[in-house]
Amino acid sequence: MTIVMPPQARAALTAACAVHLPGDPGYDAARTPWNLTVDQRPAAVAEPADAAEVAAVVRAARAVGLRVAPQSTGHNATPLAARGLDDAVLVRLGRLRGVEVDPVRRVARVLGGTPAIDVVEAAARHGLAVLHGSSPDVGFAGLALGGGAFLYSRALGLTANSLAAVDLVTPDGDLRRVSATEHPDLFWAVRGGGGSFGVATAVEARLFPLADVHAGLMVWDVSRAREVLRAWARWAPGAPDEVTTTVRLLRVPPLPDVPEMLRGRHVVVLDGAVLDTDERAGDLLAPLRALDPEVDTFARVPAAAVARLHMDPEGPSPSVSASATLSALPDEAVDALLAAVDRTPGLMMVELRQLGGALSRAADGAGALATLPGQFLLFAVAIAPTPQDATRGRGEAACVVTALAPWETGRHYLAFAESAVDPRTGFDAHAWERLLAVRAAVDAERRLAANHPIA
Repeated sequence: MTIVMPPQARAALTAACAVHLPGDPGYDAARTPWNLTVDQRPAAVAEPADAAEVAAVVRAARAVGLRVAPQSTGHNATPLAARGLDDAVLVRLGRLRGVEVDPVRRVARVLGGTPAIDVVEAAARHGLAVLHGSSPDVGFAGLALGGGAFLYSRALGLTANSLAAVDLVTPDGDLRRVSATEHPDLFWAVRGGGGSFGVATAVEARLFPLADVHAGLMVWDVSRAREVLRAWARWAPGAPDEVTTTVRLLRVPPLPDVPEMLRGRHVVVLDGAVLDTDERAGDLLAPLRALDPEVDTFARVPAAAVARLHMDPEGPSPSVSASATLSALPDEAVDALLAAVDRTPGLMMVELRQLGGALSRAADGAGALATLPGQFLLFAVAIAPTPQDATRGRGEAACVVTALAPWETGRHYLAFAESAVDPRTGFDAHAWERLLAVRAAVDAERRLAANHPIA
């Protein structure tokens, strides 16, 4: 139920920045996240233009007894909405957009509402690369604070642990710069701990000297799925850190902008990147090429092209999903997965991401999410344009995860947990206790609302 906004509260919030309240003409558009299945109904939606306005709206919300829920794009808005926002101001950060690259220091300063593709392209102009995810239009700051794992991760680690500093408005409305030398406990917590500690108005991310990489994809008909998945699952755990891949069982929609050879088909798609020479990449990929893919595009490409290699949808989209981390993928697990896929025709995609490598080792100075457990990350997705589709899709995605339960690690990667799971499952016991202590120090009154709150 949406609360009625008292006049004094309305006045306080609207004095801080642009604010939309229930019943206002712009409220529905402002509250709508990227994931269109999510119906989030906050007490108000704030759209600050800069860090000063973020601080002002946080102070105003505190003064009138409302919580604050930061959100950039809303790719993973489901758990936030599920926990309730009728006593919260949703702070949408889309107007804070911009990137400044220091090519000498190899650092990008990224404003809090900037999509990842902007950072990728800005870095590429200097022959550099950032640790981005698979979605070009996900908010980079939100990606980084939640973890961030894609095709450079086995070599270079999580995006969170590439951060050099964060500009953070804490629940008292104070704007702080946090880094290894400034508020170091808070800096540790925000890197992987998510949005429970403040509103990130900017992040500084380290860049890497990658002007081009060996990357691409391979495609097989789904009739080859058992053979391909078994071979990949045997190959992946022993692959060196320099290679990161994903494999998807993909039901390609029959749309005119889809290549004709894929249109309307059910296929196996492997994509990946190798941070090594072309010759070395060829040797590493040889066991996969021996499976005789229909399509093989692996080659030397500009690093910026990797941001769209996974073909994630750009622009708002309605979807539901479920995920798990897996300790292994033996032949019987592959069989269980394929049997579950046969029972779930409404799923558009079932994906396995290769973990291990740098993701399994805590780097010096790492944040709260120092590692990702297991060998594989499982992710099942359904497109859900109607509530009925969403209900069916959640059930089918859960069916796939349940089928792989014997091989689960018991830990969630919260950035892929699009339901209100127990956030303790995202961290080891020591990290969780430390996160609780940092949260108690910075937000004892629990004024911040987050997708997966530290509480």
